[in-house]
Amino acid sequence: MTDSLKIFTLSNDIKIPSIGFGTWLIENGESAVKVVSEALRCGYRHIDTAAAYGNEESVGKAIIESGIDRSEIFVTSKVWNTERGYDKALAAFGKTMEKLGLDYLDLYLVHWPCNVGSREEWSKVNNETWRALEKLYEEKRVKAIGVSNFKVHHLEELLKSCKIAPMVNQIEFHPGFMQKEILDCCRKNNILPEAWSPLGRGRMAKSELLQDLSEKYGKSIAQICIRWCLQNGVLPLPKTVTESRMAENADVFDFEISAEDMNRISSMEQFGWSGHDPDTFE
Repeated sequence: MTDSLKIFTLSNDIKIPSIGFGTWLIENGESAVKVVSEALRCGYRHIDTAAAYGNEESVGKAIIESGIDRSEIFVTSKVWNTERGYDKALAAFGKTMEKLGLDYLDLYLVHWPCNVGSREEWSKVNNETWRALEKLYEEKRVKAIGVSNFKVHHLEELLKSCKIAPMVNQIEFHPGFMQKEILDCCRKNNILPEAWSPLGRGRMAKSELLQDLSEKYGKSIAQICIRWCLQNGVLPLPKTVTESRMAENADVFDFEISAEDMNRISSMEQFGWSGHDPDTFE
């Protein structure tokens, strides 16, 4: 019934496991190695990190020490805001690969757009950063490239000048913060939306509707949120350091949320936004 949702296919035909393991706020060192290793043992084959997370070394170590064939693990990292621009982004990629200790990256993202609020040349800066990612893709150093936290106007400006369209846009997305306009723009342009904070940093547990649906389906609120993302064609990136919750978050392929309940969730009052606006965030 639900096997088709275990894998998404990017616009360049690259296959990507439909649930990723997020590593934000997992401190570099033995604790991060342990957590990522546990995630891999739980069956995760999609690991999401970033230069700004400061844990690329530990993520790479866990992947290498797992004994799992590199081709079976989809690894994402991101270029940080201080490294925007063509030359800086290329140099940042080199540092990321050195820390990860891997031969190639599956997906490389621009972590945040240059924001409209602080720089008049925001579009030019985004385009120059993107040009670096296009070069990495053309040189086959990455299998796919994309953006993160890009709003509609960021995407539209980039699409006007790019040679290669973004394959992914990773955004904040959960039942309390749907960002429908961005979702529609991604779908229109064959860009896969990914969801960071798909559980709303625990705030979705306060929703009476989600509590009722949790009881109805015999699943946790986290599982309801993750399944709702998948059925919306959005790739969720749940993060936890607890092994039992890792397994629970991935166990969402034995049920389906009805169309009626999907609509009820999608009509929820919006709450739980992080407050990070890509037009002002630096």
